[in-house]
Amino acid sequence: MTTPNRDHDISGLRDLVPPPSDAEFAALRARLAERAERAGLLDVAYRTVDSPVGTLLLAATPAGIVRVAYELEGLDEVLALLATKISPRIIAAPRRLDPLARRLEQYFTGRRERFDIPVDLRMTSGFRRRVLEHLPSIGYGRTASYATVAAAVDNPRAVRAVGSACATNPLPLVIPCHRVVRSDGGIGGYLGGPAVKRALLDLEAAS
Repeated sequence: MTTPNRDHDISGLRDLVPPPSDAEFAALRARLAERAERAGLLDVAYRTVDSPVGTLLLAATPAGIVRVAYELEGLDEVLALLATKISPRIIAAPRRLDPLARRLEQYFTGRRERFDIPVDLRMTSGFRRRVLEHLPSIGYGRTASYATVAAAVDNPRAVRAVGSACATNPLPLVIPCHRVVRSDGGIGGYLGGPAVKRALLDLEAAS
């Protein structure tokens, strides 16, 4: 009497069951994210969006938006840092980021000037945080020099420190560090790259 080949039987079953589609995978991920959030296990939700300046990574905690990252920064590295600094309970959960995604689409099409959305600034602290909290006061379509910002946060000699705060801004676009430029008229550096900074300034100037 021969013993049935169970591996052969299982492989035959696999052939009869079609692989799940991308939509089915997405629906499963969404259900898992919802269950994790209901159970209090979703500390950081993230998603990516396409934009005129490339792929953006968006991340949020229950307190608010905690990270917006350009592809140039290395999206896997950004997620790893969030897992280390905030929580390893980080899940792709697009729904939590839908409000920001809509605002970004409106911004890039000239229909939004401010990001009126809760933010979580725990990825920055001290003087850098003071600088970032000031930047939304620089109006849409306007710019301010690094020296002007330093004076506005009561430390006029801290011009380089203002540059460092802008360079490490965890929430570009939402907190408009691209509006901070050099006193000599140069646009200065930007974590998304100088071409992206120029594109943002041109977008706002044209609106």
